[in-house]
Amino acid sequence: MKGKEWYQADDVAEEYEAKRFSRGGRLIDRREKQAVLDAVGPVEDRNVLEIACGTGRFTVMLAERGADIVGLDISEAMLAQGRQKARKAGVADNVEFMRGDAARLPFPDDHFDAVVSMRFYHLAPTPAKFMAEMARVSKEQVFFDTFNGFSTRVLYNRLLPMGSHLYSRDEVAELLDGAGLSLENAEHDFILPYGFYRQIPDSLAVRIRKLDTAIGSTGVGEKLCSVSYWNAQVE
Repeated sequence: MKGKEWYQADDVAEEYEAKRFSRGGRLIDRREKQAVLDAVGPVEDRNVLEIACGTGRFTVMLAERGADIVGLDISEAMLAQGRQKARKAGVADNVEFMRGDAARLPFPDDHFDAVVSMRFYHLAPTPAKFMAEMARVSKEQVFFDTFNGFSTRVLYNRLLPMGSHLYSRDEVAELLDGAGLSLENAEHDFILPYGFYRQIPDSLAVRIRKLDTAIGSTGVGEKLCSVSYWNAQVE
């Protein structure tokens, strides 16, 4: 099953985090959450939108830190998992989970202080449209990640159940420019693709990660990184 149908299946939502964030995937979860926190900064009393929030990993994390946050996703099964997670964390009053289309956001212009989207753009069929909508509803900031075409991810990309769009840095620059966004800063990470880390125990993943980070910090390594985090400002 491909695309939207695959993503919205109930069994996918139930198994999503167990498959992706167990074993070495816990390392990825920690890194992604830190990337969001580093970019968005203090969120207390900030109005935040997360697009493609899935099971609410980042939505709940930001709510726990004081954000008033909306999590939007196309999958009702994923949203149900997010609501349960918010209740368990005691932040249900700070979070609203909505089913919706990221290409037609149901919010007025400049409605949010920041818009965040993780693990989304590799699936976006019309990335320019989605980026324009994110920029439209944000007063200040847009933060997102991409998987990169000139990286080890190409080795297994075709095997993924939903497929995956890999971006060049020039493509990202065009998306930002077209949406009226200016790049504040970017981080490029993970020489080895996520799929590798998910197959090994967390303790081993941590040791390999040290080597991965050392290589990635070099000029050549940075160009080979499979993941980029982009922090943009609304012009």
